[in-house]
Amino acid sequence: MKIALLSRNQKLYSTRRLVEAAQERGHEIDTIDHLKCYINITSNNPTIRYKGEDLPKYDAVIPRIGASVTFYGTAVLRQFEMMGVYPLNESVAISRSRDKLRSMQLLARKGVGLPVTVFAHQTSRADEIIEMAGGAPVVIKLLEGTQGIGVVLGETQKAAESIIQAFGGVGSNILTQQFIKEAGGSDIRCLVIGDKVVAAMKRTGKEGDFRSNLHRGGSAELAKITAIERKTATTAAKAMGLRVCGVDLLRANHGPVVMEVNSSPGLEGIEGATGKDIAGMIIEHIEKTAKEGNTRTRGKG
Repeated sequence: MKIALLSRNQKLYSTRRLVEAAQERGHEIDTIDHLKCYINITSNNPTIRYKGEDLPKYDAVIPRIGASVTFYGTAVLRQFEMMGVYPLNESVAISRSRDKLRSMQLLARKGVGLPVTVFAHQTSRADEIIEMAGGAPVVIKLLEGTQGIGVVLGETQKAAESIIQAFGGVGSNILTQQFIKEAGGSDIRCLVIGDKVVAAMKRTGKEGDFRSNLHRGGSAELAKITAIERKTATTAAKAMGLRVCGVDLLRANHGPVVMEVNSSPGLEGIEGATGKDIAGMIIEHIEKTAKEGNTRTRGKG
């Protein structure tokens, strides 16, 4: 099988592991920087040019598209789809999951557990927003934030009001969410491939930081998840239409709640915490599911 891997950095752990796994299983794999691609949009013969040449025909494409380049990255991925190449994750599913507000609404429609979340354009009545979210402390998130950046804890009523009004004053779109105190600064990352959770790790933020992202200095360990947590993760993945993703859960007193569904989950932390060959599982999934023109979106919205 001939596979294209969309990644801006060949040295990244996840990129290297996917290349190794594909080659070990006898496949040919090319790493392509999607920002350096030119796309020729025609009805009869859509093409992608890279480093001065048209890209050859691929059987499958693995998108590793960073949040900051979602628009162009998904445009390149759509071009592959137009050319009949099987995408591990489809462009529309990636765009859907990257829109925090849209993804929360889709998850809510499917009955997935969520923290109480409030979105408002007018932030002058910050007290009402905080009240709707369950009262201080609340978590305030930039819609465009990633890897824990743009996530702030408003510990008191006055602090939360000031943060909401400050973000609103510069025109930022924000979500205000219920703070799940009982999670204790930890979350559960479930790695979903197909319709199964294949690995799970517990991530804990560094001392004094309620954010558990490994990029922010957090730690990870193997996690044993419950049946309801497993079901929540697979339902969330299906709602987004993602074949491979990381679903981040918090353990609330009333059950698991989803914080985010990540379409390009990092492999280093979860492979290290669980000892599992996640990259190999991803390539194996492609072997089983890749068919020319198989780009029908499974989710809706």
